[in-house]
Amino acid sequence: MNTHGQKALELAAQISTTEKEKRKVKEIEMGLPASESVTDENITTFVRGEHPSYAGLATFLRSAYLEDVSKVGEVDVAFVGAPFDAGTTFRPGTRFGPEAMRNISKLYQTYHFEAGIDLKEHIKMADIGDIYSVHNLEKQFDQLSKAVSHIVNNGTFPVVLGGDHSIAYGTIKGLAEATEGKVGVIQLDRHLDMQEKEMDERMHDTPLFHASNLPNVDAKNIVHIGIGGWQNDVKGALAAKERGNTVLTMDDVDELGIDRIAEIALEKAWADGVEAVYLTIDVDCIDSGISMGTGWPEPGGFLPREVLRLVKKLAEKGLAGLEVVEVSPPYDHNNQTALMGTRIVCDVLSSLVKNKHLGA
Repeated sequence: MNTHGQKALELAAQISTTEKEKRKVKEIEMGLPASESVTDENITTFVRGEHPSYAGLATFLRSAYLEDVSKVGEVDVAFVGAPFDAGTTFRPGTRFGPEAMRNISKLYQTYHFEAGIDLKEHIKMADIGDIYSVHNLEKQFDQLSKAVSHIVNNGTFPVVLGGDHSIAYGTIKGLAEATEGKVGVIQLDRHLDMQEKEMDERMHDTPLFHASNLPNVDAKNIVHIGIGGWQNDVKGALAAKERGNTVLTMDDVDELGIDRIAEIALEKAWADGVEAVYLTIDVDCIDSGISMGTGWPEPGGFLPREVLRLVKKLAEKGLAGLEVVEVSPPYDHNNQTALMGTRIVCDVLSSLVKNKHLGA
């Protein structure tokens, strides 16, 4: 049978194990061989590898911890936490989002069954830790932009683990500063985040408004997907209309389908000579019955299979960076929202590798 499952089995036979074998040798050297009573030669005295999933230090996908950020250019992908939630307007807790995603990512291997890709065999990944959070919005934007600009200027793909959505202004600013040409933005969210201010500050419902004021970010290259419900402000809707944003609601998703939505988003985000596109994903774009661990839950959003298909499609043309925001562990149930955020990151990276935008 020529099923997707059968194709995946054929791809599995083609995956290299070179890096896995190298890692196993290092794990035994660094963790000491197991005691004499243990007969499995893959087990060490101290945990230094991917197993068991409940043990070991929590870096994202158990990637190496890169303490010296001046060496970030030596890896293809840098995972960086942005533990900040001073921009929330309702339920705080997203400062613990990076930690939650790192912890739950221990469940994952780096092998993606359907794509037939092992990330550790194709790309070099490192966790470079957290951006120092200064609980002042404007100072935090400066911290974020400096961090992302540093990563991008070193030729590395940034994956930012949020944090509330106010961080998007700082991260997009950092990418824009490190990019000579125009920058486009695709946002997955239930909310437009296009207000100028909230509570007299640039909070988590304002980042896209201010990003569109950056010199090389044209508002016409900003695309919002998944918008809807009862939590959007009229001021944000008017700003999106006035500035020429593209807005695709969940009704659009239902009527047009995921593949067509992705085509429209890519066409608009990359239009008029855009050089780089940034993908910012608020986990509240997923239906709140599934993704409840977030600051502003709203029913009627994406189902998991829909959002995973969409992000893989959006990555097919290449991306300059990715962030997943608004994972709020105090409101999560059995880490399901953190797991969803982790899976989104993994699927985007898999698509980027498959479409030859990352790695050799």
